[in-house]
Amino acid sequence: MANTDTHEGGCLCGNVRYSITGPLEFSAHCHCRSCQMASGAGFATWAGIKTSSFDVTKGAIKICETSPGVERGFCGNCGTSLTYANESGWPGIISALAVTLDDPTFVEPSGHVFTSNQQPWIKLDDGLPTSPEF
Repeated sequence: MANTDTHEGGCLCGNVRYSITGPLEFSAHCHCRSCQMASGAGFATWAGIKTSSFDVTKGAIKICETSPGVERGFCGNCGTSLTYANESGWPGIISALAVTLDDPTFVEPSGHVFTSNQQPWIKLDDGLPTSPEF
């Protein structure tokens, strides 16, 4: 996670672009129901960075408060899920969905969280640690 390069990403239609600079604070696969619903997938892989290291470079991210204090960002045009922020839980951190990066291969998740909500058809054999909560 010591990578200090700038990485860019964006939505499917290209209306929203962003950049992250500096090291990642964390990366993990989240299996919570909220992430499943927001991403439309069995789990979401997040890359957490300092809010000061995240910049929207084109367009605007539309924000939806999906639960108290939780703001999920997406493209208002194509609907691509892009970000997650929870100031009370992780102050000063914004998370980007790793797969929305132009080159998501630099992200190395360190584990699986909220596996208490893991779908039974997801079989984990990557050797990463798991946690039933965060």
